[in-house]
Amino acid sequence: MARPWSGERDALIDAALKMMHAEQLRDLIRTLIPWLDDTARARLTNEVVERAARSSNGWAPSRPSEQRVGEIEAFAAAARQSGYSDPSEVDDCLQAGIHAFLARDYAAAARIFRALLIPIGEAEIDLGQEELVDEVLGVDLDACATRYVLAEYMLASPKSRARAVDAAIEAVREVGYFFEPLRSLERLSVEPLPGFDGFLTQWRVLVEQRVANAKKSDWDRREDRWLREVVARTRGPEGLAELARRSRRSDDLGAWCRTLVDAGDWTAARVAYEQAAELVEDREYNLGDFLDGAALAAQELASDDLDATLERAWRQARTMTRLRRWLGGSCTQSDLAERAGLALEAAPASAARQRALLHVLRAELGEAAALLAQARGLGWSNAEHPGYLVFPLFVGLLCGVEVAIMLPPSDDDLHDEDDLDDEDDVEGWMDADRAKLRTPTIKALLQTADVNAPEAAQLRASMIEAMRAAAQKRIEGVTGSKRRRHYDHAASLAVQCARAEGSPEGETWLRELMHQYRRYPALMREFKAAEASG
Repeated sequence: MARPWSGERDALIDAALKMMHAEQLRDLIRTLIPWLDDTARARLTNEVVERAARSSNGWAPSRPSEQRVGEIEAFAAAARQSGYSDPSEVDDCLQAGIHAFLARDYAAAARIFRALLIPIGEAEIDLGQEELVDEVLGVDLDACATRYVLAEYMLASPKSRARAVDAAIEAVREVGYFFEPLRSLERLSVEPLPGFDGFLTQWRVLVEQRVANAKKSDWDRREDRWLREVVARTRGPEGLAELARRSRRSDDLGAWCRTLVDAGDWTAARVAYEQAAELVEDREYNLGDFLDGAALAAQELASDDLDATLERAWRQARTMTRLRRWLGGSCTQSDLAERAGLALEAAPASAARQRALLHVLRAELGEAAALLAQARGLGWSNAEHPGYLVFPLFVGLLCGVEVAIMLPPSDDDLHDEDDLDDEDDVEGWMDADRAKLRTPTIKALLQTADVNAPEAAQLRASMIEAMRAAAQKRIEGVTGSKRRRHYDHAASLAVQCARAEGSPEGETWLRELMHQYRRYPALMREFKAAEASG
């Protein structure tokens, strides 16, 4: 969690750095280096040398001598024999490999990286780490692995580059990620890769053979990702489309669609998403995503059939988020009530949260109360439990106050109700400019429906009775299962229920409930905290 003053501090440092000239900055770095521990010093050194070598002034670090390379190989062999080495010494050796690579001495770099990375990856050298080697090293092992593969590329003959790269990746696969090897090679290369077009042709043939020879799997394998990358590079969206139609795998279909989205070709993207929805094999888990994509394309194209596309997405893959998107197309209270009625006819009985929302939007509070009363005491965080929706809504209606409805994290709702524009899209948190489907909040839907506090005493009584049942079952569930971290929630439900009722009978019910669970001191503390919260 960020400290409240961290932003102010960072701004101060940024302003001070802007006032310093180059020699002052150099002197600052020289002053800081002795203060750093071995890991931090290695990271700073690598960053400084890397940036300087990649600048336009042509500077490069000195190449390690043949003697130095031999010493490193001997050091690695000794560490392999003993099974242990000091991390700082390994950092020093790997830095020598990085310097050789930046100086374009690929033969020396390959020897150094090969001597160290392979035994480290195979756990033949213990560096004293608790879990990951990156915890104790200041050098980025993944980047070193990529540099090793690049060195082998540069050393191989033009006809054997694909095989050389494949063998190098296989040798250091335990310390390198290589999700997109082509991108990784280009990113870390210090000069244009010779014969790259010919290499792409070789690489595609090699990867296609590996995919063809591998056993069929529902999981997205490394070779599958590699094939998509090289096909996208050599044949573009058309090649990805052919691959996706042939395999019918969700990852291949998704890559085809995303390529068109990234290109801003929403017309082609909609066609691709529609085809993907028809072709995908694992429909239970991925059909909804492709239908959402088709709806997004319709939204970006301002298509007249957007509402129909949103409805189809919900009917084919019913989630609360998709339901809200479809309902959000209603402009008036009567339109919303009519659409909610149609949804009730199609919503499965198990979708209690969705059904509860639909009943509320139709001013059918009694039916919503029945769903709350019937719900289990455990499983409130389940995407279809009505508790987190109905209980606070009833509190707000009965007390005449606005209460925020906070849906719990789940596969369907990743954000609180106050921040639902980006939900269902983890990547969207990091890319605010990316197009997203408009998703109205529950608060906005309730405002359109104009849901008001009930006046009929019988209806208010049924709402209170449902809230009591929900609170009692919640307390019974968490105490019976010894789920102490949920005691605060269970106690707060009972206290809110008594306050919403606002009568001596409600207070008596609360005291009797507390007396019933008096042998649970942790729960009693939560009851007192809930009462004190006001």
